[in-house]
Amino acid sequence: MRASSPLKINYVLMKTQSFISASIIAACIFAGCSKSDTPGEESSSDTTATSPSVETNPPNTSYQAAFSGQTRIGGLKSVTAYTAQVMTSSLTNPWGIVSLPDGKLLVTEKAGQMRIVTAAGTVSNAITGLPAVNAGGQGGLLGLCIDPSFTSNRLVYWVFSEPVTGGNVTAVAKGRLSDDENRIENAVVIYRSNTPYNGTLHYGGRVLFDKTGSLLVSIGERSDMQTRPLAQSLSSSLGKIIRIQTNGQPAPGNPVFSQAGALAELYSIGHRNPQGLAIHPETQEIWQSEHGPRGGDEINRLQAGANYGWPVITYGIEYGGQTIGAGLTKQDGMEQPVYYWDPVVSPSGMTFYSGNSFPEWQNNLFIGSLSGTHIVRLVIKDNKVRGEERLLAGENQRFRDITQGTGGALYAVTDAGRLYKIDKK
Repeated sequence: MRASSPLKINYVLMKTQSFISASIIAACIFAGCSKSDTPGEESSSDTTATSPSVETNPPNTSYQAAFSGQTRIGGLKSVTAYTAQVMTSSLTNPWGIVSLPDGKLLVTEKAGQMRIVTAAGTVSNAITGLPAVNAGGQGGLLGLCIDPSFTSNRLVYWVFSEPVTGGNVTAVAKGRLSDDENRIENAVVIYRSNTPYNGTLHYGGRVLFDKTGSLLVSIGERSDMQTRPLAQSLSSSLGKIIRIQTNGQPAPGNPVFSQAGALAELYSIGHRNPQGLAIHPETQEIWQSEHGPRGGDEINRLQAGANYGWPVITYGIEYGGQTIGAGLTKQDGMEQPVYYWDPVVSPSGMTFYSGNSFPEWQNNLFIGSLSGTHIVRLVIKDNKVRGEERLLAGENQRFRDITQGTGGALYAVTDAGRLYKIDKK
């Protein structure tokens, strides 16, 4: 067993209502957590963003947003004081994290291991029985989720980069976590991207269950110029969100694309490197984050059959400074992101908050930020972002994934091997 080295860091956040006018409070204050059905009534924990944007660096482009609030929304601060405890710093490149029903945490490590972390921060030995991964570049053992009936069937699902003839693919596997939690039993690959490529970038890599019991999987377009256009090809799974059954077959009710050769598992198209998926706790809608190039990181609310534009439209540019394609940010038939960042924060795993510890955080979206080295909190109201906060920015960590635990705390893993518990002080 690997012992943890707990480190507690307290963040006492000052109340910020001093700058909120009474007229704004009386209107609609956007914390996304009001439960009142009475017109004019709002929760006492409601907050609105009236301060300048939390982003102070200049943008990479001169592109104009399609609508107000699509980028650089006003900043806000949580009212409730919280603590951030490093439960362990002995993980190795953790990539995905999920809470188990008994309060333990199941974590993937990029090189190909799964481990369990207890509430005390003790890290297990590597869980055996997993198929081999290609951990080169951005590949490895990636996102994971557990079956809705985990308490009875103990099934775990995960995404990984699998070496195959012709290169590597984004693959999905499942298996049973043994009763002693030491191994995965009967591991089987249920789905493989249909487009192998000899590269090591942009696998995507998140998986979760939707409200129907189907699996949603994010697959990247593999980055290179020759694969980039396949994000728009309906005969390739690259640059897509797919929706499958637990046996890997296309899920019933998927959108029907009219073009010949369209894959039956496609849910949405036109994605670059989608590393975040989350289900809104009230609406059950699917939200997604993806990496842009130099600028243009996106948050999208996914619609079945929709085209999210990459690489035809984007709010980013090439890393060398050139425009991408025709330099378009909008086009008929292609969806606009709900929110985007320029410069990038590199959004990765994400989750909506639905616990009781932080009423002001209800239905807020929390996103691990890699290059931004913080956790993004987005307040969303009526499917628009109303405020942004950056948590744990002083930790200088690349936050790879975040989940909510059984007790209402948030848990986040970083590339440097830390596991944080964020809870009410």
